[in-house]
Amino acid sequence: MKQTDLLRRLLHYVRPYGLLLAGALGFALLQVAMTLSAPVLIGQAVDAMVAAGQVDFMQVGQILFRLVLIFILAAVFQWLMTLCTNACCYRTVRDLRVQCFRQFHALPLATLDGTQQGDFMNTLVNDIDVISDGLLQGFTQLFTGVITIVGTLGFMLSIHPMITLAVVLITPLSLGVASLIASRSSRLFKQQARIKGELSGFAQERIGGQILVAAYNQQVASEAAFDEINERLNHVGTRVQFISSLTNPCTRFVNNLAYAAVGIIGALTALEGGMSVGQLTSFLSYASQYTKPFNEISGVATELQASLSSCERVFRLLDLPQEKDQADRGRLQSCRGELKLEHVAFRYHDSKPLIEDFNLTVKPGQKIAIVGPTGCGKTTLINLLMRFYEIRSGSIWLDDWDIRTLSRSELRRNFGMVLQDSWIFCGTIRENIAYGNPDAPLEAVEEAARKAHLDYFIRQLPQGYDTLLDETVSLSQGQKQLLCIARVLVSDPKILILDEATSSIDTRTELLVQSAFDQMMKDRTSFVVAHRLSTIEQADQILVMNQGQIVEQGTHRELLNYNGFYAQLYNSQFAGE
Repeated sequence: MKQTDLLRRLLHYVRPYGLLLAGALGFALLQVAMTLSAPVLIGQAVDAMVAAGQVDFMQVGQILFRLVLIFILAAVFQWLMTLCTNACCYRTVRDLRVQCFRQFHALPLATLDGTQQGDFMNTLVNDIDVISDGLLQGFTQLFTGVITIVGTLGFMLSIHPMITLAVVLITPLSLGVASLIASRSSRLFKQQARIKGELSGFAQERIGGQILVAAYNQQVASEAAFDEINERLNHVGTRVQFISSLTNPCTRFVNNLAYAAVGIIGALTALEGGMSVGQLTSFLSYASQYTKPFNEISGVATELQASLSSCERVFRLLDLPQEKDQADRGRLQSCRGELKLEHVAFRYHDSKPLIEDFNLTVKPGQKIAIVGPTGCGKTTLINLLMRFYEIRSGSIWLDDWDIRTLSRSELRRNFGMVLQDSWIFCGTIRENIAYGNPDAPLEAVEEAARKAHLDYFIRQLPQGYDTLLDETVSLSQGQKQLLCIARVLVSDPKILILDEATSSIDTRTELLVQSAFDQMMKDRTSFVVAHRLSTIEQADQILVMNQGQIVEQGTHRELLNYNGFYAQLYNSQFAGE
């Protein structure tokens, strides 16, 4: 994406805060006007002293008073300008972060599975911080810089047009140097942003799996891989800082040459009577102020280059295709929990078929167990029911509705899930349990915790249900899973999905939770994905899957009597007995 397109798109997010920008521009005008009026007064004071041959303290005092007043007003206007630009920039990056976070929720699961989480985090936090820095510095110095250049140019033309022309002719040389350096550093800034995302993703992976890293004695290998990425970042960062840091001294060198030329030409002109000493003093002050914004703007070019590189990563995220959804054509007033899968086909990759011509009918209230070897399609089937992935062909019906004609939120409102991996967020225990039903009263939360056999543990904590789950509260994996079970109980869904829901719970607690599940499953359709076959012996139907197909179907006793694939799986778990 071209930098002009990036800048234009970024300004689109700034547009809602145009009044703040207009206010910043107005205060910048006033601040520069106050600042540029000071050299005129100083020149008048010098001319008055040279002409009189002695110091007129009364006149000098009046000029000093006016100068102090001008400097106070300039400071106030600069503060107001900074206030407006800060408000504009921070609100802009706030909107960017909100849209990026919403984009995460709208992305298909396949996109999230295929991208490092650390890369997304780096974009959401670091890249938008870089944009914020570039906007703040860019807007502030751009406003004051452009107005200062125009203002000083006007004052210099009023004093001596020919010397002003000499200053203007030298200016393009300074801009050319800055442009050349900026073009060289742009590519390196993009490379630096990409490696930062790679480093962030790697660090998040290794920190999250630190236990396994230590268990397999992979600390040295992990550190070596981190050092390799970090060294690449150091190499690119050193190069980009070296090149970008050349901008300010190079442009300052050119501008100092211009200032020296103005001083020499102006002194010769004053000696010949072409201007007064006071005018020369004012002109030199304006020449210095005229070149100063070029130094600042060239210096901020580095920040702008980094900002635009981060913009490209942010907009690349925002441009990812979102999960397509049908309009909400209807609402399930009372879901019965009947499910039909007709000729369903699905594959993750075009070259690797997984589920082909899959058919299944589940009556309301039935308990369906799904078993089979790893990779047979158990979890994939659950993902298709929840529309985490879309089927390639066929149809899935919930009651009398094709699930593709329902919005995802309407569909998922009728499902409750307990997964093998427990997800607990930073909040109170009550908030975690009531996550699927935030308006649930405390009584309902406590009842769910009792059914999940978690109430006693919670009441032992200092704040009970108001205990904040952060790094100071240590929960075992089993306790986390019990909390997730209580979360589903509060949601009270019509269809339950239990994907190895009791895998981290001890046998005694599993029996207690299983009784709670049995009570909860009454009059509800439920799917239980299990590897421990002893937990699904009471299922109404057991689906035995292999390579994306149902190879056997029936009750536990029927499948054992059939003495087929299920019997082999079951007997293999109890071979020792």
